[in-house]
Amino acid sequence: MSTVEQLLRELAPQVLGVLVHRYEQFDACEDAVQEALLDAAVQWPEQGLPDSPRAWLITVAGRRLTDQVRSEHARRRREETVAARVPADESVLPAPGDERASDQDDTLTLLFLCCHPALSQASQLALTLRAVGGLTTAQIASAFLVPEATMAQRISRAKQRIKATGVPFRQPPEPERADRLRVVLHVLYLIFNEGYTATSGPDLHRAELTREAIRLTGALRRLLPADGEVAGLLALMLLTDARRAARTGSGGRLIPLAEQDRALWDRRAIAEGVALVTEALSTSPVGPYQLQAAIAAVHDEAPKAEETDWPQILALYGVLAGLDDNPVVRLNHAVAVAMVRGPRAGLDLLDGLAADARISGHHRLASVRAHLLEMTGDVDAAVAGYREAARLTTSLPEQRYLEGRAARLS
Repeated sequence: MSTVEQLLRELAPQVLGVLVHRYEQFDACEDAVQEALLDAAVQWPEQGLPDSPRAWLITVAGRRLTDQVRSEHARRRREETVAARVPADESVLPAPGDERASDQDDTLTLLFLCCHPALSQASQLALTLRAVGGLTTAQIASAFLVPEATMAQRISRAKQRIKATGVPFRQPPEPERADRLRVVLHVLYLIFNEGYTATSGPDLHRAELTREAIRLTGALRRLLPADGEVAGLLALMLLTDARRAARTGSGGRLIPLAEQDRALWDRRAIAEGVALVTEALSTSPVGPYQLQAAIAAVHDEAPKAEETDWPQILALYGVLAGLDDNPVVRLNHAVAVAMVRGPRAGLDLLDGLAADARISGHHRLASVRAHLLEMTGDVDAAVAGYREAARLTTSLPEQRYLEGRAARLS
C-alpha cells in the first residue's frame, strides 16, 4: 500500500466524522468524502502532500457537500436547514491548513453508527469498510465476491436506512454503550475472519480484509486504550494473522496448523499480540476475545506442534464456554478434549453438536469429525467424513485439502 493510500485510509473516518457531526447528513457527507478522497488520490502523488492533509480533505469534501445541497430542487429549504445546524463561526468553510477544521476525532462515533442494530449484518460490514475503512465500493465488492452494482446497492440501502431511522450522530448513552461496542467488535471480527479464511472463491486469504480489520481495530484500541476486549480482539487478530505466510503452499495448497513451517510465522506480530493479551488479562475483566487470544498465544508460542500445551488450551476453552457458549466454541473445545483425553472423548462431544441447527450442516463439524475418526483408526468413516466436508464447503482451497485427505486414506 502506498504512503498516500495509507494516509487516506487513516484520515477517511476522521474527515467523515467531522462532516457528519457538523451537518448530520450521513449519506450526503459520505458521498462528498469519497469524492474528496478520489481527488486527493489523484492530486497528492503529483503535487505533494498539503500542509494539513486532514484539513484539505475536510475543506474539499465540505465544498462538494455544499455543491450537492445547492443542486437540489429544494435548494433554499435545505440550505437553511444546514445553516441552522452549523454554528455561526463554522458557517464559512476553513481554508486548507486552517486548524479550525475541528480537532475532534469522531471515528468511534462513526463506528457505532455504521454498526447500528437497525442495519443488517451484511450492511454493517459493507458500511464499516466503506465509511470507516475508506475502501471503494469496487474493493469491497471484490473482497466479498459480489458484483460492484450489488455492493453499491447494499451500501446505498444502508445509508438510506440510517437516514430513515433518524439515527443521531452521537455515541450511544452509557446503558447501551457496552452492547453497541460488542456489535462493533463483532463486525471487525467478521471482517478479519472473511479475510483470513474466505468463505468462498479460489483463494484462502483476502489480505486486504485482514489488514483493514487489524488497522481498524488498532485505531479502536487507540480510542479505547483501557478496554480489555478491544485489546483482546487486536491481539487475537495479530496472533492469528502471524501464521498467514505458512498456511498455504505451492498453488495455494492449504497447510493445516500442525504441519506449518513455524519459521515462517511473524514473530514480531506474535510478540505484540502476546504482550497485548497479557496486559489485558492482568488489568481488565476477562472477556471472550481475550480468551481466544490467549488460546492463539499458546499455539503460537509452541516451538513444535507436538509441544503445544493442550491441557492449558482445554482449560481456556472451558472458561470461554462459560462466557460465550456457542457451537463454534464447543466444536473447538471438542478438539482440545480429543488432544488431551483421546479422540473418542472428542467424538462424544461432537454427537451433542449434531443436533444444533447452527452448525449441523457446516463443513467444519464434518471435517473435525473426520479428523477424530482418522485418529481412532476408523479409515472408512474418516474418508466419508472428509468427502462430506468437501461437499459442504464453498472455499476451493478447503475443498481441495479435504478431498486430498480422503484420497490419501482411500
